[in-house]
Amino acid sequence: MNRTTYLGAVSVLVLTTAATAQDADLLVFDYSGFEDPAFHQDYIAAHGDSPTFSFFGDEDEAFQKIRAGFAADVTHICAGSVSKWTESGIIEPWDTARIPAYADLDSNLTGTDVGGDGTYFIPTDFGSTAIAYNPDQVPAEDVASLNVFTNPAYAGRLTLPDNVDDAYALAYLATGVDNWTTATDAQFEAASDWLRAVHPNLRTYWTDPAELAQLLASGEILVSWAWNETYPTMVEEGRPIAFQREAAEGSSLWLCGYVNMAKGQGSEDKAYDYINAMLAESSVLPLLDAGYGSSNAAALTSEVTADDLEASGLGVIDVPVLAQLPMSNELRERQAETFELIKAGF
Repeated sequence: MNRTTYLGAVSVLVLTTAATAQDADLLVFDYSGFEDPAFHQDYIAAHGDSPTFSFFGDEDEAFQKIRAGFAADVTHICAGSVSKWTESGIIEPWDTARIPAYADLDSNLTGTDVGGDGTYFIPTDFGSTAIAYNPDQVPAEDVASLNVFTNPAYAGRLTLPDNVDDAYALAYLATGVDNWTTATDAQFEAASDWLRAVHPNLRTYWTDPAELAQLLASGEILVSWAWNETYPTMVEEGRPIAFQREAAEGSSLWLCGYVNMAKGQGSEDKAYDYINAMLAESSVLPLLDAGYGSSNAAALTSEVTADDLEASGLGVIDVPVLAQLPMSNELRERQAETFELIKAGF
């Protein structure tokens, strides 16, 4: 899957080179929906307008377009792509001294800097992945462990996302790993074997939140590994839904943010103004309304109540959290290849 894996609330459009012409000194290459002025009010206050935006359909298309010469200044990607972009030489490190909120970022989202010689990725938005289930038919004790996905009592009533990152986040957690950046060959094989054991129990692999909500609402699916967006959506619709983020083995966080393009033609000062605006307190509530948490932990806790976070599926939890941090290209390719084989029954 492409960007929709991480941002289920955003409808991804086809690749387009047409930019929203506003402040010509900064070109932001982004996913449709993130041009919302509410997300960068501090930038507008400083410069009188939004940056210019250009949109892409998925990160592979964005990568190829930039390699072909497209000169964006900053680009919004998710953590799984960071190693590839860093190793390609198309991005350069951020100067964290120019990002006042850097010290306030959630430590679960920053992890180890990619590239070894700088900070190439600043997380700005995140969401959770955990167990969504029908509490009318599934007792809470059955989802106290991630091994509900291996429980034969639910065979044919289970689903996982058709996404390698979310699937392996689940499998690593289920086999005792909460940091995939240090996963060994043995841990990778154990996670893969766990997914193979789960595969026969699944009714399907869901591909977008609307499909998942329909599967859960119809009763066809009782238990899913799901993004936090599904929970408040179904609550609002009056559907039976619960969201278990505190299974004994833990749950996962996906994260996305911005990279600084090495061949950007615009204002470097405005690039920092933009990233700082995305991390500002004024952006927290608009992001949450759209289904995303702000990676600025200090701003998030000052602007949003614990009840609001809980209602969005982003509350504080006391179990292991596997943050979907950048990993090596080699490991990610192994996971992608193996996941395709598992889905095919091998």
